[in-house]
Amino acid sequence: MANIIIAGAGIGGLAAAISVARQGHSATVLERSDVFGEVGAGIQLGPNAFHALDRLGVGDAVRERAVLIDELRFMDGVSGRKIAVMPLTGAYRTRFGNPYAVVHRGELYHALLDACRAHPRVTLLGGNYVVRYAQDATGVTAVTCTGREFHGHALIGADGIRSQVRCQLVGDGSPRVSGHTIYRSVVPMRLVPEELRWNAVTLWAGPKWHFVHYPISGGRCLNLAATRDDAATEAVAGVLVDTDDVVSEFPDVGDAARRLLGLGQDWRAWVLCDRDPVAGWTDGRVALLGDAAHPMLQYAAQGACMALEDAVLLGEVLDGADGGDPGFGDRLEKYNAGRRDRTSRTQLVARAMGKHLYHPAGEAARARNELLSSLSAEDLYDKVDWLHAGVR
Repeated sequence: MANIIIAGAGIGGLAAAISVARQGHSATVLERSDVFGEVGAGIQLGPNAFHALDRLGVGDAVRERAVLIDELRFMDGVSGRKIAVMPLTGAYRTRFGNPYAVVHRGELYHALLDACRAHPRVTLLGGNYVVRYAQDATGVTAVTCTGREFHGHALIGADGIRSQVRCQLVGDGSPRVSGHTIYRSVVPMRLVPEELRWNAVTLWAGPKWHFVHYPISGGRCLNLAATRDDAATEAVAGVLVDTDDVVSEFPDVGDAARRLLGLGQDWRAWVLCDRDPVAGWTDGRVALLGDAAHPMLQYAAQGACMALEDAVLLGEVLDGADGGDPGFGDRLEKYNAGRRDRTSRTQLVARAMGKHLYHPAGEAARARNELLSSLSAEDLYDKVDWLHAGVR
């Protein structure tokens, strides 16, 4: 048995706590906030996320909260023309073994939080943000912002894109600013015209912009996320923006998408950031997980999915581990080796999707539309197989 310290109580941190606790270890989760909760709006969960959630014992709890989506729709955002549709029922679920779903981030988070609170080997401590660590051959000491010290056999840095654990372990500075600003809003479904209430994840692609929407909260709300390639250079998070200002950022958007943009309320803006992939996430008895290890742009809809997969493998490599074993760090290196190729590929694919799939203009957009419209459902399944099938 080992005592695992986990820095960060986001989706990845809670999943990691569940995973190691299910292997017989104890997990102490240290969180910056005094309140355990998750900000944000909608999140997409591919079948690979549900494979991981099932391994963590919370798959059914998340399914109860989620909206199972019928199709992914790719639309020309200017003309309003439907370019490609990927059906997500029938053959898709048979092939990938689980549904494609959307859920409010808070609903996913609370399913994980409930599982942590119900587990006798998981301890959740708010108001304790890890700022540095020290280690020797037998264990790790995590030091928090209050100066309090926590001792364990290993430390997992799940403290997000601006991870202090990563800062010490990798030392690669601030995140990369993408130059893209995303505007988010959640609208009560009762305000959405009947003809625009689709059980689909719909993406409208335009020149240097795209707009995504889908139902969440059991279909009671519509999640809106509109992204502009505006060459932003400064990272901002959660800034309030007027609806008129958001709509003005998308002057060439087609009629249907414009109607939905205009429904947005209490818009908030973020400038998207990620990091370059790195090969090494471990330092002896310390390892990174989720956004601390491989932060990525949202364009592949896989950030949370990758964190959940990380957590599953972490638990598996620690199966039967003795915290006092001098080779404990070798298990963390095995976890790192098992995850880095897949997550690095996803990081780079997410970047490429923003540039080559969602934001082209002119002839490049016409060529994209022609290519996508030529693909059958089976062709589309083949293209996402490496992601949606999960880890084989």
